[in-house]
Amino acid sequence: MRTATMGPAQRAEALAAMAERELDVLVVGGGVVGAGTALDAVTRGLSTAIVEARDWASGTSSRSSKLIHGGLRYLEMLDFALVREALKERGLLLERIAPHLVKPVPFLYPLRHKGWERVYAGAGVALYDAMSVSSGHGRGLPVHRHLTRGHALRVAPCLRKDALVGALQYYDAQMDDARYVASLVRTAAAYGALAASRAPVLGFLREGERVVGARVTDVETGGEYEIRAKQVVNATGVWTDDTQGMIGERGRFHVRASKGIHLVVPKDRIHSATGLILRTEKSVLFVIPWGRHWIVGTTDTEWDLDKAHPAASSADIDYLLAQVNSVLAVPLTRDDVEGVYAGLRPLLAGESEATSKLSREHTVAHPVPGLVVVAGGKYTTYRVMAKDAVDEAVHGLDRRVAECVTEDVPLLGAEGYRALWNARARIAERAGLHVARVEHLLNRYGSMTEELLELVTADPGLGRPLAGADDYLRAEVVYAASHEGARHLDDVLTRRTRISIETFDRGTRSARECAELMAPVLGWDKGQIEKEVEHHEKRVEAERESQLQPDDLTADAARLGAPDIVPI
Repeated sequence: MRTATMGPAQRAEALAAMAERELDVLVVGGGVVGAGTALDAVTRGLSTAIVEARDWASGTSSRSSKLIHGGLRYLEMLDFALVREALKERGLLLERIAPHLVKPVPFLYPLRHKGWERVYAGAGVALYDAMSVSSGHGRGLPVHRHLTRGHALRVAPCLRKDALVGALQYYDAQMDDARYVASLVRTAAAYGALAASRAPVLGFLREGERVVGARVTDVETGGEYEIRAKQVVNATGVWTDDTQGMIGERGRFHVRASKGIHLVVPKDRIHSATGLILRTEKSVLFVIPWGRHWIVGTTDTEWDLDKAHPAASSADIDYLLAQVNSVLAVPLTRDDVEGVYAGLRPLLAGESEATSKLSREHTVAHPVPGLVVVAGGKYTTYRVMAKDAVDEAVHGLDRRVAECVTEDVPLLGAEGYRALWNARARIAERAGLHVARVEHLLNRYGSMTEELLELVTADPGLGRPLAGADDYLRAEVVYAASHEGARHLDDVLTRRTRISIETFDRGTRSARECAELMAPVLGWDKGQIEKEVEHHEKRVEAERESQLQPDDLTADAARLGAPDIVPI
């Protein structure tokens, strides 16, 4: 079985190797589109490298609604092509590419009006299901069903009786967005791509008008590298305009940032066996099952402040609570909120001033020779965006290149996952773990679970749960640093796990134990352990303070009170 290790030694080797010879493709940006582009390029036989300024998926790609979906609301906008494309991708991810990471999830849509609304909404959901099946990859999900009010209240007792006259239930899919990106990067590395995080681009290399590579710095060591490539792909999302500015080109399109915030609340605060989707004045609101929690979101407001750390204000939180409480029999309060996270959507600017109406489709451009830019889009269609970006880059190469094959390339952990899932009771007995623990590991690592269990065999103490975050085993922290490219404590608490949004203390109780587990892998001394823990505590403090502020400006100022552990 193909695998790849992304520990500190492999990162150093990758950076050195990038500078040794001219590459075919250099990808700038380690979100889902950049990671997908690296995988697409390397599986076509192209020599490929990918660099990321911070941690993998540290921007938009770790702060989404965690949904893989066709976009039911885009049907209402008559954007049939986008929905059809996204539904095909949803099916591919569920069935073939990442069945260990992408899972079906049911949603209940409460009906407020008798008669016409059931016909109107029902026709839309029926079309959604039909488009899914016609894509050839949608047969694995149950079809929608119509529910009476009584039936809906049995499925979702949390709803107020006067909040609905009936309901529709349909299925979409969800994943852990940051874990998905880490798996994408590791899969690309397994096929030969060179990958390095914490390696921002300082500027592009030019020969006349042509871009021939990039100057990259290793912020961990201070080293600088000149990486030459026949084609550079800019996949930097909301930073697209900033990256384009390095060559004095604004580009052919403009990317605007739209802020979306989400609340995380414990599972027992909302009594329901299904997720919820609610229509609001501005958009839609999701209540999404998330392990022992619910995710409630999202907002859609313009953001022109700090892109690295978008902040949720008190007004944002109050808005979401008011929207969800409009249908709940037992309202949520601030005290119910375990975690809050804010992300920025990269939207292609159009004529509309409202960010909720800007395009979710993507664009690929070749603004100057040697540089391809890909922007816009949505998480679900990352693979199509990556294919289009590499197709464009191939035009600049002086040889015949194979067609995209990523439709048939499973991510690491996918192969053998279903067989291991069927054998989970036997695996649990062999490993001395509860079967629920093994299920948790299989749904996060797939067949790579065997690598974690080997760590536990070598050191049985790693089979214990983390203090203060007992959903996770100590082995997962070690594995994040040794195999998944985690360089700092925040990388583990915020992205390799979700402890920072799944606990009321936001990871402060687990921070020291995690840092001490990471230290031997990353070569930290006691001073660095203290620095990592202190930084996380300051970050949590700044985030809490920002969430008490009345507006974006004051929330942004409060959040920036905690500097990055590695300045970029």
